Amino acid sequence: MNVIQEYLTLSRKIVDRVAAQEATIKETAAVFAKSILAGRMVHVFGSGHSRIMVEEMWPRYGSFPGFNPIVELSLTFHNLVVGANGQRQAMFLENVSGLAERILRNFDIDPIDSALIISSSGTNIVPVEMAELFQKKKVKVVSILTTKHSEKSESKRSDAKKLSDFSDLILDTGAPVGDSMILIPDLETPVAPGSTVGGALIINCIKAEVARLLTEAGQPPKVLTATNVVGKEKAIQLFESAYDEHAHRLAKLYQHVGKSK
Repeated sequence: MNVIQEYLTLSRKIVDRVAAQEATIKETAAVFAKSILAGRMVHVFGSGHSRIMVEEMWPRYGSFPGFNPIVELSLTFHNLVVGANGQRQAMFLENVSGLAERILRNFDIDPIDSALIISSSGTNIVPVEMAELFQKKKVKVVSILTTKHSEKSESKRSDAKKLSDFSDLILDTGAPVGDSMILIPDLETPVAPGSTVGGALIINCIKAEVARLLTEAGQPPKVLTATNVVGKEKAIQLFESAYDEHAHRLAKLYQHVGKSK
């Protein structure tokens, strides 16, 4: 069997699944553009390997300010695998109730903000509580999850609620139950996940549509761009101005923290 071609074929089906969600992607981008045009931010959160999607949104080449990447290292630092700061602890912590509230305590959230929560299963407590808290603050929540996998997964919450229960819009990575897509003869368990493929496609579709909306609104984004595309001087100018803008937007999230409104 040609497992490489099989994975690529299944990935093309994921592309088709993402394409079928164009209307929801456009609706998501409109929500995010509204927040950014208002001078606020889109809060992006994911625990575990969903951190990949957070960093795919911003900051990286081809991306722009307007997004607040909330990456909690205690939930996402996988490099050591075992021992201190290992994977066992991270997977334990992402199901500790109350941690999401402590994370968001650091920010002054406004209803004009928006949020993107990524969780393939949509069942772990921290991302679910994160979405719940954003909605309580009147912030629109978009989730990226794997629909088939989430439907077959058991919520870690006592009330059985999942990320989908606290989402205004839902986008599906198109991966299968269990995520891994390739079955190999004589190997008991499947390999090669697909949610990262679908998630990255969704993130960049959103990003492109938001950039279009911002540009059409007269506020073209400052996109981090390589020197071999725009030249050294322009690339440096974009680099510095993009990070300055991020700092200015972020400052608004700290300005009134702890003050009664």
